[in-house]
Amino acid sequence: MKVEEILKTKNPLPVEKKLAINLVLSTNRATSLMAESLKPFDISIPQFNVLRILRGQQGKPANLSTIQDRMVNQMSNTSRLIDKLLEKELVERTICEENRRKIEVFITATGMELLKKIDPVIADSEHRISQNLTKMEIEKLNHLLEKLRA
Repeated sequence: MKVEEILKTKNPLPVEKKLAINLVLSTNRATSLMAESLKPFDISIPQFNVLRILRGQQGKPANLSTIQDRMVNQMSNTSRLIDKLLEKELVERTICEENRRKIEVFITATGMELLKKIDPVIADSEHRISQNLTKMEIEKLNHLLEKLRA
């Protein structure tokens, strides 16, 4: 559906405004699909992101700064996210032996098992997000979005 139809306007929008609105609408759609997919697992998108970051550490700990740097949504409160994941026993937190002020976070076996269940569900969501595009269009859009953020 065209932006003008969604906004119910007959006047053509400047292309920059249309781009900004399209980005927001597309982000909202993708976020809603992902959140809906994660709902049965009682986990939020930022919590899922933290678990994926920790899985990517391949058994090595990550400190809060490392996790924050790798977060897709930089606005997330990493400490609060870790606390919620601790409550769910999906991560463990330890104090670094070399630097007692530094906190290290590991994913637990329970966290890894949860990710194994979530992975195919998220893959399906990612497919649904891009289902109206060809592989070439997806590659071009990725290129353009990366250029836009540069």
